Amino acid sequence: MPERISVQEISKHNIPEDLWIVVDENVYDLTEFAPDHPGGAAIIHRYAGRDASTAYNEIHAESLIKSSLHPSKHIGTLDASSITDAWAKPPPTITSSPSSDLKPPLDALISTHDFVSAARTTLTPKTWAFYSSAATDLHTKTRNNSAYADIGLRPRILVNVKDVDTRTSMLGLDMSVPIFCSPAAMAKMVHPEGEKGIARGCKKIGIPQCISTNASFPIAEIFESVSGEGGYGKFEGDGKLPIFFQLYVDKQREKSEKLLNEVERLGVKAVFVTVDAPVPGKREADERVKADESLSTPMSGAKAKNDAKGGALGRIMGSYIDASLSWDDVPWLRKSTNLPIVLKGVQTFMDVKKAADFGIEGVLLSNHGGRSLDTAPPPILLLLELQKNCPEIFDKLEVFVDGGVMRGTDIFKALCLGAKSVGIGRGFLYALNYGSEGIEKYVEILKDELETTMRMMGVTDLSQVHPGMLNTGAVDHLIPGGEEHPYAKWRPKARI
Repeated sequence: MPERISVQEISKHNIPEDLWIVVDENVYDLTEFAPDHPGGAAIIHRYAGRDASTAYNEIHAESLIKSSLHPSKHIGTLDASSITDAWAKPPPTITSSPSSDLKPPLDALISTHDFVSAARTTLTPKTWAFYSSAATDLHTKTRNNSAYADIGLRPRILVNVKDVDTRTSMLGLDMSVPIFCSPAAMAKMVHPEGEKGIARGCKKIGIPQCISTNASFPIAEIFESVSGEGGYGKFEGDGKLPIFFQLYVDKQREKSEKLLNEVERLGVKAVFVTVDAPVPGKREADERVKADESLSTPMSGAKAKNDAKGGALGRIMGSYIDASLSWDDVPWLRKSTNLPIVLKGVQTFMDVKKAADFGIEGVLLSNHGGRSLDTAPPPILLLLELQKNCPEIFDKLEVFVDGGVMRGTDIFKALCLGAKSVGIGRGFLYALNYGSEGIEKYVEILKDELETTMRMMGVTDLSQVHPGMLNTGAVDHLIPGGEEHPYAKWRPKARI
């Protein structure tokens, strides 16, 4: 039976040479660990002799401290009867969230834009900067959304649209609406439930989730969080949430191989390999706000810090990513996993064709939410590029898009141009601001809008959509007609 320790005793151990902290009612001796803490000793010193549970749980998985420390460093358990108001009061924090009073109630939100507004005023400055930021001048981030508005709809009338069905599938997996949760890093920065909260919402509504290599929790814990909670949407079957895994290939390839083996064993349904970020993009809003140096991710091992360039989490925590990844590595990927492979971040029809030639099962047309290379093309225009240059490709692999989807009309337009489903990244993080209930509400809003769009367009089933339902005249001149420039014929001496 662990020894019960009073706050009076714990408070005595409050210097670097003799340092105890409390996490979730357990008392730990971090005297030796603090200097080697990946996030720096400062955050541990701030809570010396105090309860660090809130600060710890905002960033780390519950199991991390137990697995990282030797059992001898577990001193005992907190004697709750000895807690005083003075001891329970947390030390000053570096940054804090605006008052929760500023957050509107969930039932007051009626569009995805409302979730963005709520996040802007209630997330911490660093969290908002990290998730809302994009590369350099933000042109691509803006165009990801505005390009949808440039494409018109051509409604048909006098069709019986009393009943409509938004169900579809991707990679052979059922989904209640053609939306999946795109991977996004460190969701625990938004809400303590992090990716677990997203998983619960996705499972209840009946859509797949893709987990990032930089998730806040080990993927096994995310699986466990939804292992026994009801069914998957309204679908019959085993009731399991379809989970994909997004892979950043590590410079130390054996680490990626180990991850791939683990996720396949756990039951992941496909691997999304990110190919549009050999290096992180320059995200100036993220650079300007200092990072909490205690932040780390359990699967990648990435650690936050600040340097002379700033505090961008994407840049600093992406330093492990292998920039040498190339088409020559596809056989290595195939050898490392038996799962279907989707290339995430394809941005030209030439590379989609090459992916098909390699037998890749799917491509996600994406520019990383505008976070990698500014002025890269919007995904909806890439669908037009495929239709113009290689329409047969849609029969060879599955095509998905993410980036800029804010309305049901956006989803409808992407499906008309050949996408099997659309991914949403930032939106799910902003919805997570309200926990798993926020995820459910966010998807329900888009589902309602999609159903309305289908009825207005004379469509009762998603198998009925096609390009003729769209007017793309305003953007047709923006779509390349081949690999070469239409008139500038200068060529370098060396070809890529």
